[in-house]
Amino acid sequence: MLTQTQGFINGEWRDSLSGDTFEVRNPFNDELVETIADCGIEDAELAIDEASKAFKVWRKTTPKVRSGYLRKIGDLLLENQKELAALMTKEQGKPLGEAAGEVGFSAAFFHFFSEECKRPDGEMIPSPVAGKQFITVREPLGVAAMVCPWNFPIGMPARKVAAAMAAGCTCVVKPAEDTPLISLAFAKIIQMAEVPAGVVNVIPCSRNKVQQVGSLFCESPKVAVVSFTGSTEVGQHLYSLCGKSVKRVALELGGNAPFIVFKSADLDLAVQGLMAAKFRNSGQTCVTANRIMVHKDLYEEFLEKFKATCGTLKVGNGAESGTTQGPIINAKQLNRVVRIVEDSLKQGAKLEMGGKTEGCCYLPTVLTNVTPDMACWKEEIFGPVAAIGSFDDEEEAVTEANNSDRGLAGYFFSRDYSQIWRVARELEMGMVGINDVGISNPETPFGGYKTSGIGKEGSKHGLDEYSNLKLIDMGGL
Repeated sequence: MLTQTQGFINGEWRDSLSGDTFEVRNPFNDELVETIADCGIEDAELAIDEASKAFKVWRKTTPKVRSGYLRKIGDLLLENQKELAALMTKEQGKPLGEAAGEVGFSAAFFHFFSEECKRPDGEMIPSPVAGKQFITVREPLGVAAMVCPWNFPIGMPARKVAAAMAAGCTCVVKPAEDTPLISLAFAKIIQMAEVPAGVVNVIPCSRNKVQQVGSLFCESPKVAVVSFTGSTEVGQHLYSLCGKSVKRVALELGGNAPFIVFKSADLDLAVQGLMAAKFRNSGQTCVTANRIMVHKDLYEEFLEKFKATCGTLKVGNGAESGTTQGPIINAKQLNRVVRIVEDSLKQGAKLEMGGKTEGCCYLPTVLTNVTPDMACWKEEIFGPVAAIGSFDDEEEAVTEANNSDRGLAGYFFSRDYSQIWRVARELEMGMVGINDVGISNPETPFGGYKTSGIGKEGSKHGLDEYSNLKLIDMGGL
């Protein structure tokens, strides 16, 4: 049984010091899932203290030892994939197939970093004068405080924790208040892997306490790096708090991804790509396609193919077989999606399909006749709403794609070799998918430009966020 309802600090399961609790409810039917410990600032301070003590030992472990723990965690995630997926669907709502896929995705990061931690980058630099030598080495930063989102409630903690542990850091994880149970089950997996006490700590807290805990992460002198995945607005606030102590930050923030279908595109492949990029997790992803642009000569045919495919989606309880789209995470987010669609319709957008709620779910929605000044184009929707416009030429499409203060991801479909290379370089985004939307993998760097964040997660570059580069100058040789 992986379900836990207490915080996990220094290898022990603990109630909150205040005795406070909060409820976790199923977003599909609002049924109570569990009542769990509501950890506050005192619990967070304790977790940071224990992680700081553990760091003194963990940082000295060999890469081979760390690799063994990481490999074991990945293996245990796969061994318990079915139970973890069911728990995730119960508290987050996504279909079981997607939930199981996320557990596999999480395991892949531990397996990747179990190998990558054996080869941290260092170099020998030739000296300009005789009798001395320069070398560089990578050293772990210290305690990593991690604020994780609800949309990928085990995938994001796994991506952060795997890299931090590999680099030699210890961790304090604050899961999202909507989805703490899967993070606590993740902590149980870490305990089962016999990771030394204090290396990974998980402190759930309610929305009432999250601001205090987040501020402590940013201001505590014992925290070396804050890693946050969430909205740009919250990320900007945390960034400003970290400035006082010049603390390292890793920020994966909001997006407003363009999805461009050029004249030479394979239409069926583009429709398939858009379905995945738009409706995975009910559109609740930071890299979801938000501003869809189709060449004018393909527009009508593409629209009809896309609408027909949208009609095959089954909305409902993620725990039921055949469901392809679950609920919106909570009433606040659902109301936001409703507001964006209603505002866009008032501004002149045309509703092609959907535009309705079914309980806590929002039906797959297609809007056309959209313009850049509409809410559905300017804002990150974070819901199953496809806003589709047309364009005349490449310059127009690229200019509009770059017309945003966000720069996380972008996608385009083309079979023109010259255009592919040209547009890939011109798009102002940290990640570009060409005839493909599967841009997030353990082996590749994940991160954006502009206000979409700072730093990279995944790949060998993911270790950089949790390490310092030290120069050693050896003289008298």
